[in-house]
Amino acid sequence: MSTYEWLLLFHLLGAFLFVSGAVVAAVLQLAAMRRERPGEIAVLLGAIRAGVLLVAAGSVLVLVFGIWLAEHVGYGLGEGWVSLALGLFVLSAALGGVAGRHDKATRKLAVRLAEDGDRPSPELHRRLRDPVPLALNYGGGVLVLATLVVMVWKPSF
Repeated sequence: MSTYEWLLLFHLLGAFLFVSGAVVAAVLQLAAMRRERPGEIAVLLGAIRAGVLLVAAGSVLVLVFGIWLAEHVGYGLGEGWVSLALGLFVLSAALGGVAGRHDKATRKLAVRLAEDGDRPSPELHRRLRDPVPLALNYGGGVLVLATLVVMVWKPSF
């Protein structure tokens, strides 16, 4: 295999890991929203950490091999579509990071409530359905899709 093929392979592997992790996290979040008992919610929210690990691993691969690939084929980081893709990617990660802090606090609340009798909690359900972190999480997902579109179409500016 050529250098280009190796770089592309690892760049695409990173993209698959990143998107897969985001999908895992979204599905588990939606499943948690449908549960009543804090113990079940805590387990589902705790499992999101596996998705976050996939996102983190994918992020490293996407960035390292994507930048290396762009340099290898002669695009460079100053190319408009490369800069746009990087900007969208960083913004999506920032949105996910902000929402992730809220989600972590929600998971900790679910664990505490599960240990204290495992009864349904209006506060926990309000936190699970809080529109701000939900918008941040899903907005980050939309930005990831926009990044993929930019990477595939490579618009010229």
